[in-house]
Amino acid sequence: MYTVSELADRINNAIQTLPLNREPEGLYKPISYVLSLGGKRVRPILMLLTYNMYKERIDNEVIHVALAVETYHNFTLLHDDLMDCADERRGKKTVHKVWNDNVAILSGDAMLILAYQYLSQIDDPEYFSLIFPEFSKFALEICEGQQYDMDFEERTDVHADDYLRMIKLKTSVLLAGSMKIGGILADASKDDQELLYNVGLYTGLAFQLKDDLLDVYGDPKLFGKKIGKDIISNKKTYLMIKAFEKANEKQKKELSHWISLKEFSPAEKIAAITAIYNDLSIKSVVEDKMNSFYNQALVNLEKVNIDSERKKQLILFLNQLMDREV
Repeated sequence: MYTVSELADRINNAIQTLPLNREPEGLYKPISYVLSLGGKRVRPILMLLTYNMYKERIDNEVIHVALAVETYHNFTLLHDDLMDCADERRGKKTVHKVWNDNVAILSGDAMLILAYQYLSQIDDPEYFSLIFPEFSKFALEICEGQQYDMDFEERTDVHADDYLRMIKLKTSVLLAGSMKIGGILADASKDDQELLYNVGLYTGLAFQLKDDLLDVYGDPKLFGKKIGKDIISNKKTYLMIKAFEKANEKQKKELSHWISLKEFSPAEKIAAITAIYNDLSIKSVVEDKMNSFYNQALVNLEKVNIDSERKKQLILFLNQLMDREV
């Protein structure tokens, strides 16, 4: 079986060989830039680890499907950064900062089309007929999740369940779909495919809560993004929602005060809201929920009908995702 690092190398090598050194440069250079920023390659690695549990050999056709997943994911990040007015991604300037907004829109559109082109390289029509609907399903659900996220900016009545539904769509379904596609390509049973989907879904929920925690409590040198970005932009994260649920009247008033300010010192706002989080033990609340989701992922993985020895690399990778500081 392949190790996680070996699979990451295969994905990165495949990305480097993509024919992106072409005209017009203004369209393709930003795509090459985005894909060269690296990242954890979580989704294609999950797909390949799942496939490798059942099949020893990973041929180029399977790699092309993994490329479709990774290209689609990076397309969503490119447009997400533009919508969030983000300055950095993985410690580097975002595309709209290096070039401009129009370039980010058009290069992102091209990435979406390229993802479907890579997917179309599945030769077997039976596999394609199973994978194409799954891919299109999560691709649309992610757009739905992004819309909910934007809607939340204008709402004052966002509850924890609303937030969890949003991150399920915006984040979890891509991990879930990647694992299910890996199972489909590997001829896993229908029962296993659904279990694998659930592993990805619960892992994705835990993964996003970990991301929310790192935005407040992470090391900016390791995280690759500015700490406190969600606080500055008044994002209704699980931390903020739970803080309002647990806060007394004085704390609610202070939270509302900082959220309402149009002009403020970013450092002061981050410090003030983080102090309230600390007083309310919000970090522990979120960690408990995150661990609950992750345990559900492992319960589903335990039920997958394959020898436990062949699950070891996948479990190792899932543990790394939960223990990460970036």
